[in-house]
Amino acid sequence: MDRREIAALLAYIGRLDPRTIRTDPGEVRDQLAQWHELLGDVPMATPHGWDARVAARQHVRLSAYQILPADIGRPWEKYRRDRLGRHSDPTPSVDPDDQAAWTAELVGTRRAVALGIAQPVQARGITSGRSGADPDPELEARLREVGSCIPSAARAALAPWRTARVAREAAVAQGRLDPLSVRCEWCQAQPGEPCSRRRVGADGGARGNAPLASPHPSRLDLAAAQQDQAASQPAMA
Repeated sequence: MDRREIAALLAYIGRLDPRTIRTDPGEVRDQLAQWHELLGDVPMATPHGWDARVAARQHVRLSAYQILPADIGRPWEKYRRDRLGRHSDPTPSVDPDDQAAWTAELVGTRRAVALGIAQPVQARGITSGRSGADPDPELEARLREVGSCIPSAARAALAPWRTARVAREAAVAQGRLDPLSVRCEWCQAQPGEPCSRRRVGADGGARGNAPLASPHPSRLDLAAAQQDQAASQPAMA
């Protein structure tokens, strides 16, 4: 707020609480200088929800104490923090190799959001058909083209560190048994997770879980039983 806006704000507050009115010219000048020094970076109003007069009226309505510049500054800082907390930086439109322009656009967007000039940009959630939202046709076409959301080159590079996953994918591709589709009753591994070697200490507590490249025999038996049951249901029908 500039000095004219500060004067208008003080006049408005004086109508609500006559205790803030100053009649001596020197006191008026000092009060105006003090409020301008403390609230010079606070806008009178923004297009998106902030109004210093609303903050002043709220204080006069709820507090028995005479209003101070801090009673305007605190709500303003809370307003800024709330907006920035709800903001997710959108991807700048400039060339990402131009670091200065990239940073400048990010800073400019954040500043506009904090000052109430622009609305916060919220991150878009990932949706799927199971949640009721229609799938993106372009995304489905792209997935059908590549076959997976993980590029084949990256999948091959990760294979030495994903032995259990690689074995499972190979089994599924060949129509063979997928033991990781069921929960392991021995090590308590959940569906989709590899079995682990449970080391038990002298006190009976677990000391570590080392992942295994192959599942426990009991898990293999359970997966085979469920596969046989699923195969027999169409024949019975």
